[in-house]
Amino acid sequence: MVIVMNVGASEKQVDNVTRKLEAQGFAVHRSTGVQHTILGAVGAQVVDTRDYEVLDGVKEVIRITQPYKLASRHFKPEGTVIRIGEVEIGGREVVVMAGPCTIENFEQSDRIAASVKRAGAKIIRGGAFKPRTSPYSFQGHGVEGLKQLRAAADKHGLLVVSEVMEPCQLGPAEPYIDIIQVGARNMQNFGLLRDLGQLRKPVLLKRGMAATISDLLLSAEYIMSEGNQQVILCERGIRTFETHTRNTLDISAIPVVHNLSHLPIIVDPSHAVGIRDKVPPVSRAAIAAGADGLIIEVHHDPDNAICDGAQSLYLEQFAQLMDELRLIAQAIGRTMQAAA
Repeated sequence: MVIVMNVGASEKQVDNVTRKLEAQGFAVHRSTGVQHTILGAVGAQVVDTRDYEVLDGVKEVIRITQPYKLASRHFKPEGTVIRIGEVEIGGREVVVMAGPCTIENFEQSDRIAASVKRAGAKIIRGGAFKPRTSPYSFQGHGVEGLKQLRAAADKHGLLVVSEVMEPCQLGPAEPYIDIIQVGARNMQNFGLLRDLGQLRKPVLLKRGMAATISDLLLSAEYIMSEGNQQVILCERGIRTFETHTRNTLDISAIPVVHNLSHLPIIVDPSHAVGIRDKVPPVSRAAIAAGADGLIIEVHHDPDNAICDGAQSLYLEQFAQLMDELRLIAQAIGRTMQAAA
């Protein structure tokens, strides 16, 4: 359940409600909004909400029926903004992450970082640990690749987002990553999610290829229940019977998630469609539907890329797309970083 405190409720009143909840076996998560302090109580206890409604400082008690409590819009009605340095995800600005599917070498990372930065991207993406369907496919350069991507990002003033596949990779990889990505195949790797919840670093959680929106929010709940509230959701397409695209992008997931949850949601058009010429129109649709950002695969020589070249945009294509996206963002009352 969620307990909304009165405007101006004292710390003593908040502490009194918190102690009572904890005494009844609840885990309590506090959210301080613009006007109200909100206490999210998570647990299996069945209580009479009137016992809390009569406490000093309590405005209202809301019993949440959804299984995801902390990710629910009820817990934080105004929405969450993830702040990493000067970058904000979930606010008025649409944030774009761009880069290669796989980190190949420093020269590649440096060239792409310079180009996407000029086009207006704020975060560079690149895979060092690659979850590949075939065990014989290239699996990535690991930590050495992350060092190369980090060096290129720092040179051009970008943040880094990259995927970690299992808990043992967190320690070595974490110093080089600003946003830790959980891929679609690991969305329900609950051990990894719990470990990420112990960190205080933003997590980009991709929707599984056969997952419902509720499944996605429950996976976010695993991270948040461990104390890490910095979760960014990512719609990257689901697997259907359609064969003309790699996956089927669920555009409707964007407004649905915004209605159900306070967490920001971005879209991965590259993995959604898997075909280069389909990425720009799907990107435009995602921004028009209210996505808080995009994560796009870009390569200076996609025809010779180690991985996923067919869905990677050329540098010039990406720059043109960014110009188009700014017009759409402006039309719906949002902003985007200007090109250099």
